[in-house]
Amino acid sequence: MVKIKVVNKGHQPLPAYATAQSAGLDLRANLDESIVLHPMERRLVPTGLHIALPEGYEAQVRPRSGLALKHGITVLNTPGTVDADYRGEVMVLLVNFSQDDFVINDGERVAQLIIARYEQAFMEQVEVLDDTERGEGGYGHTGVK
Repeated sequence: MVKIKVVNKGHQPLPAYATAQSAGLDLRANLDESIVLHPMERRLVPTGLHIALPEGYEAQVRPRSGLALKHGITVLNTPGTVDADYRGEVMVLLVNFSQDDFVINDGERVAQLIIARYEQAFMEQVEVLDDTERGEGGYGHTGVK
């Protein structure tokens, strides 16, 4: 288990896992007043949280499946990445893909936060790449069955 330092400048509890085997921590809206998200509108939703991730880790902001299925609400830049050196407020970029207004209330679970290890890569320029069975086949190259 990795330790994440958190400064909570909001009034919501710290993110928590809903079940013992949940992958994502629930992020809650930290609002002074409700937000009405109109159809096709996008808004940054504050959480009040500032985090310090260890080097080699990122936090991914992902949609909640229930909001997506029931209301057409999702994280627009999914997954949004919080870098290990970022110290600003963790915000959630929500979009309303439904045809109805959606009200975001204070304390509502609006997204989930996944903590993941990553590695940085060194890009080495070469003249040719090694051959593979797939080659340049992309987008549907394996057929429908």
